[in-house]
Amino acid sequence: MAILDKWTLDFVSSNVEQTVRLGVRLGELLQPHDVVCLSGELGAGKTAMARGIGRGWGTAVRVTSPSFTLVNEYPRARDGRILHHIDCYRLETEADAYTVGLDDIFDGDGAIMVEWPDRIAPWLPTDRFWIKIDYLSETRRALRFTASGKRSEALFEAFKKSAFGV
Repeated sequence: MAILDKWTLDFVSSNVEQTVRLGVRLGELLQPHDVVCLSGELGAGKTAMARGIGRGWGTAVRVTSPSFTLVNEYPRARDGRILHHIDCYRLETEADAYTVGLDDIFDGDGAIMVEWPDRIAPWLPTDRFWIKIDYLSETRRALRFTASGKRSEALFEAFKKSAFGV
């Protein structure tokens, strides 16, 4: 683990299970209106991280990539709050983003995970928790966690403590 600056942390995950566990730690801390951006190439591990986040959020539904549906919704068992999982891989224009109903999602009261967030950059709030995932080898992934904005910075601090004890 390397802390690059106050709001950026690098970590190398040695297997899928470790990536999922980190996602669980983050998901346990999410609150409504939190936005988590998951970036990385195809096969980098975004869906593994998302699966962990969903588990930590408390959904009883298995998290899968919404590549063909664009948005999946995962209700939290204890209170029914929704974790929205948006996959922007297939979005090519800003008009495409309108068809997904991003206005309703970002104005709603659920938490949000976005895969391929660069494709909807104008829609993203400035307060967001960003996870960049890079493929290193068949089992290892480089993870960079970055927070921007007051709420995401609080989430970052809580995540560091929960996941790494620092």
